[in-house]
Order: sequence, then C-alpha cells, then structure tokens
Amino acid sequence: MQSSVMEKLGFLYKPYVLAVLTIGYIAGELGHYLIGVTSKATAIELVYGDQACQQNHTDYLRHELPAQCADFVIEHECHQQHINGTVYCEWNYNGLGLEYQLLAGPSFIAVFTVMGVVLGVAADRYNRVRMLFVCTLVFAIAILFQGTVKEYWHLILLRMVMAAGEAGCNPLATGIMSDIFPESKRALVMAIFNWGIYGGYGIAFPVGRYITKLDIGGLGWRVCYYGTGVLALIMAVLTGTTLREPERKSIGEDANGKAKISLVKVLMQPRVLLLMFAASIRHSGGMTFAYNADLYYNIYFPDVDLGWWLFAVTIGIGSIGVVVGGIVSDKFVAKMGIKSRVACLAISQLFATPFAFGSVYFEPLWAMITLGISYFFAEMWFGIVFAVLVEIVPLQVRSTTIGVFLFVMNNIGGNLPILVDPLAKAIGYRGSVMFFYAGFYGISTVLFFITMFFMDGPKPDAAAAIDPTSHANHVEMGHENNTFQPDDYLPPPHTNGANGHHRNIVSVRPSESSRL
Repeated sequence: MQSSVMEKLGFLYKPYVLAVLTIGYIAGELGHYLIGVTSKATAIELVYGDQACQQNHTDYLRHELPAQCADFVIEHECHQQHINGTVYCEWNYNGLGLEYQLLAGPSFIAVFTVMGVVLGVAADRYNRVRMLFVCTLVFAIAILFQGTVKEYWHLILLRMVMAAGEAGCNPLATGIMSDIFPESKRALVMAIFNWGIYGGYGIAFPVGRYITKLDIGGLGWRVCYYGTGVLALIMAVLTGTTLREPERKSIGEDANGKAKISLVKVLMQPRVLLLMFAASIRHSGGMTFAYNADLYYNIYFPDVDLGWWLFAVTIGIGSIGVVVGGIVSDKFVAKMGIKSRVACLAISQLFATPFAFGSVYFEPLWAMITLGISYFFAEMWFGIVFAVLVEIVPLQVRSTTIGVFLFVMNNIGGNLPILVDPLAKAIGYRGSVMFFYAGFYGISTVLFFITMFFMDGPKPDAAAAIDPTSHANHVEMGHENNTFQPDDYLPPPHTNGANGHHRNIVSVRPSESSRL
C-alpha cells in the first residue's frame, strides 16, 4: 500500500528537487547580498569604513532642508545644522569605504571563484548530492554566525567561508538537474534555479532595510542573518536526507574503456569562449546594478523609499521573465536547435537595453516602470546560458566546465563594476552607471548574436530516425549532448566493453548529431 502511494506521488519528485535546490540557492544569495543593504548599521556597530555627514531626521524632506547634510565634510559643521533647534544631521559611519568594498566584493569573489572550479572538478567524480549537502551546510553556518560577529575581521572570515560553501551550488545543482530533467524542459529549469541569484538580491532589500529597523529583540541587523542562516540550514537538511544522486553517464566512463576527454580542448572551442565572454559582459552589467542600485536611488531620489519597489521588480517581474525565457527557449529549441537558445539570449538583451537606460535616467515613477520592463527581458538570460552550456560540452567534464565558466564569468562580471567609481569622477555617477549597466547589456547583445553563428542549427530528421528509442531515453534522462560534435572527443567505436557489456554507441558523420 505504501509503495503504491509512493509510486503515485513519484511525479512530484522532480519539481521537489528543483524547489529544494532553488530555495537553498536563494538563501545563499540572500546571505551574499545582505551586506550591501545592512552595511551602514553593520559599520556603525563594528566600527569600520568611512564616516560622513548624513541626514538623521525623517520628519523633513530633502527639499525642506536649508542645507544638505552631504555638503559638509567637517564634523562640527555637520552637527550645527538644525531647523528650529532640531538638529537634522549626524556624523557617523555610512557603510561605505575601502573596508566595505573589500567585504562585499574581493573577499567573497576570490574564494567563490576558486572553489567553484575545485568543486566543479570534484562533482564529475563524486556524489553530487552529498557534496551539495556539505556545501549548503557550510554556507548556512557561516551566514548564521555572521549574526554573532564582534569584530570586522570576523565578518571578512565568515564571508570567505560562506563563499566556499556557496561556490558548489551552481555546478553541483546544475549537474543534478541536467540528469533529472529532459531537454524539452532544461532551459526553464535552469532559468528557475539560476534566478536564485536575483531572488536573493531582491529579497535582501526588504529584509535588510525593514527587518533591521524593527530591531527585534534589540538585535537589529543581526536578525537578518539569523533568519537567513536558519532557512539555509533547513535546506541543507532536506538536501542531505530527501534527495538522491541521479544516474549519469559520466560516472565510471573512463573505467569502462571510453577515451578521456580533454578539458582544454572543450574550453577552447570558439563557441564556448564566445559564450563565456558574452555571459561575462552581461553579468558585469547585472552586477553593476546590484552593487549600485541602493546607493544610486538614494543619492538621486533621497525623498522616495524604493525598497519595496525594487523588491517587487526583481522578484515579481524578474520571475515572470525567467519563466517566459525558459519556456520560449524550450519551445524553439526542439525545432530550431541549440542556435535558437542563443538567439533568445541576443533578442532578450536587445529589448532590455533601452529600458535599462530609462531606469537610470527618468524620475522615480518612470524609472521603476522602465526597470520592470527591462527586468522582464533581461532576466531571461541566466538559465538559458547554462542550458546552452550543458548541451555543447561532453558529460564527462560537464560540472568541471561549469565551474571554470563561472570562475571566468564571476571574476570579470564581479570585478569590472569596480571601474564605476573612476569613470564616475570623469563623467558623473549617473553616466558611469548607465555605461556599465545598460551599456554592457547592449554589448552583450552583440556578443550573443555573434555566438549564435557558431552554434548548430536544427537537428536533421534523419538523425532522429537512426535510433528513436535511444533518443527518447536519452532525452528523458537529460543526457542529450547532441550538439557536441568534434571527432577528437569521440571514443573509439566498439560494440562490447571490457566486461562484455553491449556499448550503445551510434557512429555518425561529423555533420550529424552525436550523442555521448
């Protein structure tokens, strides 16, 4: 009776896996981006970063003040500003400065990118579910302990530990999902999962701003990290106790006589290099907005609290864009081949670019409207990129390739926004954000368009007719690497392995689809 019930509920396992992996990723990214929203409160308590004159009285609008607090650079002059005896300025830590930049960026990225490669290599050799459980547990504990820190260096160390754990999320989870879900749903699944980056970032706005202000139990900003850490711990337990390692072809292939695949040759394919470069530029545009959105809107629209607006745009409209991008890509790829996925990337970023410019040009109302439209198209990209990647590289080095891909993408995308500050000194802050945010969207559009011409077109009907049963089985199991064609990576044709087992390998000409 129990087994019968389990069989009937078996169809829920795949969406359950996607839900657990995605929520875990959201928790990790929430922990990652919280520092950008809680930085002022954190800096005041832990004593780090720059000090400046800031408005501390919310009863007055900015245009009602006789002088702006930010105009004063001397502490005693800051304290002298008042309206009818009410002092409205304070000299305090503002959450910025070199210490903040080190905390938010390099300390996290340095560990995250290196460990991403290491864990990607390990994922091709060991049980991915167990590794993901350990990784989730590590970053969950690190986030939880960030709520207990007493010194600045404690926060630096824990963010490095958090980065080491979170680095395994994408390569491990991507490998697991590509073995569970068929090609027909791959882009949508990857899009939903990778939206966790933007989900975590979007949720950080209301959590970091409003939970901190509630000062629950007198803990202030620390409650944000406690709550996020507990959520991540729950996801770690569910990962380790309820998920199972899916069957994959890449395990044990070398032992059964298949030739080893050169990772260098895989990575040096023009289409992989172009996709990596295009994704890095697009990621840089997104990270520029992530690092500067709160600061930008506070500087140019100080009288308007846009916290909930930013949350609604990133979570609501961004979610719709993710789903639509995945569905459109999955519908087209069956008829037009892998080239259609890259076409979706180019077209979506083309539509997003002018509205991204509008979001940093217009006043608050139209800025949020254009930001919403931009997000709808822009957020289609991440899941589609990784759906393309897992389909153009062989299974044996899939997770390793994802790790290297993320290493390059995060180093370029995560570090280029540092140039916003020097460019801002030359052309102004608004112009600098426009260039690195909306401008890089436009550049990535061109790069994705060029990449499209290096991808395979529609699958020949004859290729599908060679062995339709095998094709259906491979698609259902998520092993359809049919666009990886170079003969250099194909194992020697044979019908029996070393142990006498039949090897189901279809020999095809270079122009035909090859399934590894």
